[in-house]
Amino acid sequence: MDRDLVKILSFGVDSFNFEEALEYAYANSGQIVTINPEMIETARKNADFAKLINDAELVVPDGIGVEIGLKILGYKVRRIPGIELGKALIIKFSKENKPIAMVGAKSEVVDLAVKNLKNEIENLNIVYAHDGYFSDDEQILSEIVSANPSLVLVALGSPKQEFFINSLKKRLPNATMIGLGGSFDVWAGTVERAPKIYQKLGLEWLYRTLKEPQRFKRIFPTLPLFVLRVCKERLTAK
Repeated sequence: MDRDLVKILSFGVDSFNFEEALEYAYANSGQIVTINPEMIETARKNADFAKLINDAELVVPDGIGVEIGLKILGYKVRRIPGIELGKALIIKFSKENKPIAMVGAKSEVVDLAVKNLKNEIENLNIVYAHDGYFSDDEQILSEIVSANPSLVLVALGSPKQEFFINSLKKRLPNATMIGLGGSFDVWAGTVERAPKIYQKLGLEWLYRTLKEPQRFKRIFPTLPLFVLRVCKERLTAK
């Protein structure tokens, strides 16, 4: 299966559907970026982050804003929630009893997430788990390499998790790695995921903002500015 990239604001996004993305991620090692408008805006100001995204082995449209942006540009690419892709990868790797590592969140959160996942998923083989509160990246990177996982899930927040994965993939070239933001908190049960209707409509960001009003400043004006830039790109391309 070959990649078929579409461009949005100069960044390539894979046009796979969910099942195709899952199969590709399982069959191919490397870094998976779950891209959203905030990450694109950060990358527009950070050349290193932009290069990281464009060098990633798989880039899926996690945010509804990216799906809307691609639709404006004429592409029918559906969003692939990172939390769902991450969970599907855990299940798929576990069926072959392949080793998995988890890094991120608070200590009690990652421990509880591991416990809940073990209760839910048969043959789950967690060979390494560590919270996200560390100052020595080198030590954690070395410990993960020693554990030699086939799948690495990192929840440090963006862009920190992407840079961490980028450093790690050079040392674990045969592993699949994905950044998952706040997913560990949901798996631990300490944070409730948006109701199904919000998920279906692509409005999880709205639900989370209503629950955590402090997120408002992070989303606005980033999201509307992102849409305006995409509209400008569409007009320029005509």
